[in-house]
Amino acid sequence: MSNTSGTIDMMFGAGAHFGLGRSRRHPKISQYVFGTKNQTDIFDLEKTQELLEKAKTFMITLAKEGKTILFVGGKKEASDIVKMSSQSINMPYINGRWIGGTLTNFGNIRKRVERYETLLSEKEKGELAKYTKRERMLIDKEIEKLEKMFLGIVSMKKLPDAIIIVDPRREKTAMSESKLIKIPIIALSSSDCDISDIKYPLVGNDSAKTSISFFLSELIKVYQDNKIITKSI
Repeated sequence: MSNTSGTIDMMFGAGAHFGLGRSRRHPKISQYVFGTKNQTDIFDLEKTQELLEKAKTFMITLAKEGKTILFVGGKKEASDIVKMSSQSINMPYINGRWIGGTLTNFGNIRKRVERYETLLSEKEKGELAKYTKRERMLIDKEIEKLEKMFLGIVSMKKLPDAIIIVDPRREKTAMSESKLIKIPIIALSSSDCDISDIKYPLVGNDSAKTSISFFLSELIKVYQDNKIITKSI
């Protein structure tokens, strides 16, 4: 699927080989560590490249079957990249705080999203004029709050078929909910992450923007190349 040496060179250029301090290494990551330099773990990018190819193969299946993928990454280094990546293929995203129950209590989450859509629609149509100034102010505050919480998942009408996570250690609630309802996970995971419950781990630097951008762009590219094209009659 990819030129192996070329992919490894790009990963190296993106700083994907840098892990965290050796003392923070999770035992499950040890097999992917090439060595340690200045007390920092260095990943074996040949092994990471193999993991990336497996994740890409899964992305091809998702693309060909028109599946929904939820992108998750709330830390500052990942937030903008997660949003742009998901929007480039019209997928839902959560790039802020994960709301507990987003997956495991999806019915109630959808009700809150629909509340946001209703209020926003009423505001845009001028239908809030019937309320007092104070009531309109409270509604505006509610819209603002709901937007901050749920804007990225407005389009997610059903549970996602897969989830892409940047830094599963930080996004542990997303991880546990996905595991509970058996949603396959692709996760960019640094040396402090437990990857035992991740179907498609991408062992690499999950803190540098260049590294995050590289891995997400590789997944996006293969999705775009294989997505279903709906032809109009």
